[in-house]
Amino acid sequence: MKGPAHSAKRSDRLFYASFAVLGGCYLLLLLATLVADLFYTSPGHLWRALQSQEIRYAIRLSLLSCTLTTLLSLWVAVPIGYLMARVQFPGKRLIDAIFDIPIVLPPLVIGLSLLILFQTPPGRALERILPITYAVPSVILAQFMVAAAFAVRTMKATFDQISPRHEQVALTLGCTRSQAFWMVVLPEARRGLLTAATLAWARSLGEFGPILVFSGATRMKTEVLSTTVFLELSVGNLEAAVAVSLLMVAAAVLVLLLIRTKGSESSFNRPV
Repeated sequence: MKGPAHSAKRSDRLFYASFAVLGGCYLLLLLATLVADLFYTSPGHLWRALQSQEIRYAIRLSLLSCTLTTLLSLWVAVPIGYLMARVQFPGKRLIDAIFDIPIVLPPLVIGLSLLILFQTPPGRALERILPITYAVPSVILAQFMVAAAFAVRTMKATFDQISPRHEQVALTLGCTRSQAFWMVVLPEARRGLLTAATLAWARSLGEFGPILVFSGATRMKTEVLSTTVFLELSVGNLEAAVAVSLLMVAAAVLVLLLIRTKGSESSFNRPV
């Protein structure tokens, strides 16, 4: 005779099956788009794309700008995330919301806002010293505006999950606040740092709207991989656009896999 336990197991199976179907539909859509790209292009298209001087320049600039953007994002995300997680002050909720603005705003609006900022008197004065608009620094700044917001959110969540008890113990043992942070808190936040760096780098690689508005899409000057796809599409070279898109997908997947592998190793090797 079937009892309550059997009914509960059947109900659990139906519950998990319904969730698996919903999640599987989205997974199939993602895989279908990648497979479609793979079958649309060919190794020959990819090789010809890599032989293009413009695309090679876009690859170099993308690697350089994404790396610099990631370093800059971590540079501001670590102190901001720590302060937002540990310190209470008036207006904290408002400031916390402001940090999320680049995440929720349309990317084109961010690019337009940057463009307007450098049309103001202080922006023009800075441009006389260092050309930014429609130059390589504008690419890094456009990427940084969005990538840093993701890094800040990640680091705040990381510091929220770290108990302040170890830090307080270090302070009672004679450490300064700075020493406690560098010797106790930051090592515990290493997985969050890896995650923030991954998000910042991947987000920088895929940034398009702010770069198009603030930097333009000039060949051999401000062209990165995302704008290369746009330029190839604009001239009807769909095969090259798909080939560059696959390069971006491969780079993003490689970075995500490397970081997740390192994160799993650090978690496995963590002392109990």
